Amino acid sequence: MAPPKNVPKPGRTLLALFAILVVLAGTAVLQGATTPKLGLDLAGGTTVTLSARTPNGAAPPAEQMEQAVKIMTQRVNGLGVSDAEVQKQGGDNIVVNVPGAGQSRVVNMIGTTAKLQFRQVFAAADGRPATGTSPAPSPSAGGGERADRGSGDRGDGDGDPNPAPSASASAGEPTPSSSAAPRGRAASGALTAPTPSANPSENPSATASPSPEPPASPGDAGASGGTDTSALYPGVRDQAVIKQFEALDCYNGDRRAPGSNDPGRDWVVACDQKSENGEVTKYILGPVRVLGENVDGAEALPPNAQQGQPSWSVSLDFDGKGADQFGQVTTEAYGAYQQDPTSARAQIAIVLDGQVVSAPAINQGPITGGTASIDGPPESFGQQYATDLANVLKYGALPLEFEQSSIDEVSSTLGSDQLTGGLIAGAIGLALVVLYCMVYYRGLGLVAVSSLAVASAITYLAVVVLGENMGFRLSLPHIIGLIVSIGITADSFIVYFERLRDELRAGRKLRPSVETAWKRARRTILVADAVTFLAALVLYFLAVGGVAGFAFAMGLTTLIDVIVVFFFTKPLVAVLSRTRFFGQGHPLSGVDARRLRREPGAVPASAARPTSQEV
Repeated sequence: MAPPKNVPKPGRTLLALFAILVVLAGTAVLQGATTPKLGLDLAGGTTVTLSARTPNGAAPPAEQMEQAVKIMTQRVNGLGVSDAEVQKQGGDNIVVNVPGAGQSRVVNMIGTTAKLQFRQVFAAADGRPATGTSPAPSPSAGGGERADRGSGDRGDGDGDPNPAPSASASAGEPTPSSSAAPRGRAASGALTAPTPSANPSENPSATASPSPEPPASPGDAGASGGTDTSALYPGVRDQAVIKQFEALDCYNGDRRAPGSNDPGRDWVVACDQKSENGEVTKYILGPVRVLGENVDGAEALPPNAQQGQPSWSVSLDFDGKGADQFGQVTTEAYGAYQQDPTSARAQIAIVLDGQVVSAPAINQGPITGGTASIDGPPESFGQQYATDLANVLKYGALPLEFEQSSIDEVSSTLGSDQLTGGLIAGAIGLALVVLYCMVYYRGLGLVAVSSLAVASAITYLAVVVLGENMGFRLSLPHIIGLIVSIGITADSFIVYFERLRDELRAGRKLRPSVETAWKRARRTILVADAVTFLAALVLYFLAVGGVAGFAFAMGLTTLIDVIVVFFFTKPLVAVLSRTRFFGQGHPLSGVDARRLRREPGAVPASAARPTSQEV
């Protein structure tokens, strides 16, 4: 006789649940996390006041302030920080509260302006001012020893709250030359440029024609008087910018030259970051060719040794307009490179908040794929920094510049008495549920209590792991959501137990009744949990703050309820049905068929109508 198919194996199911618990507990232990992280209302945190600055010193427009609040909220959510608060205070201040102590890094990233610009380089020299009456170093001479180094030393002690890393926007490594202009490190393989066609009509963007002269700005040669030094700086038509370039000292101050972050200026002077050996380069940059608002997406990418990428990087994807503009400026830079490989105009400067991130040379053809990458040396450009930078670039630049008016560590806003009262209320509710289950279901009540204990263990471990890996912090709304979910979890047990007792009232034996009742109950359980989960999902996306936290906790525990019922409650009942105490219907087991049939109103299962939950 062939063995029956689809025989339930409750022991294997219980082992699967045990494996889930082991994985969660092991993950928490390996990460050194044993307790959940607490939110702002329970453990305090870091609060910073950001004051908006406008070019003319006037009050910032209300629309721009609202937009800044929205972008900062998106950034903090993208960083995975739970229960953070971003609020406008007065007409020109925004207050950011981040749970946990020592969150200045997160606050700095949230308040970073993140204005990204791509400009063509027209001159580059050492960051020191020109001495005496001798002209500044030739734009096409010197600095060749820095052609392959990556800037971005974030530990130079200059107090820069948001240092810029190095970057790559070239199709390959620049050709080494003792007279080449500083070009920043070009990450080999970070971008793939098409091979220029030999026929200009087939690939007009790859022609070797020199880049066109940029339009003259209001400060063109002669406007400021004095000696005309434009011959030393080919293509630069602003005498005031040349004088600023020669006088600028990038080794002092915060290395943000006046006007370097203004996209409306055709000509600007900017410094880059210190290299590992302490060198700084200054640049004369032409008009903005691509703005950060044309960046369609940003993603942090891990190191890839096979592609010559030793550190983390940030990949940028341009929209249609940005891709066209980037293709055009790289075409002009490549044309300048073909005419003179040492020309500074072969470089494209990536400027972030007024500082040159890097200025790689376009030496292997125009880049028309609509992508670029920002990278840096492995010692300073790690996963955390790349992720933070990608996050601020992904949501766009702030419409205003902000400076930190104050930053403080704050204590919890919720007193210990209120927290204790909430926990006592939850304990009372749990005790009443346990008491009801034990009195009404007797032996089956132990199954319900055990299921609640397993659900609590999974929930606790999930909160700990989420806090360590996603920044989830337990606040009072989360705790309320977890307490409310006790009723949802108990309801699933009750549905199954009642279906099982209906089968026993109809005169069926316990072991087959376990499977029959499960088939009737699981659909009701799934439908009820699905409705609860959808409600939590909608509430989470439509609400903010504490209400969203409540919805998140309720959705999480609803998913855990499904896992516990399927992987613990039902298999445990199946195992207990094989014991003498339950199998022979002991009066204290809760599955005594004779007692159930004597209950008032007891009817056979075959004659019972569907309950409202099943409908």
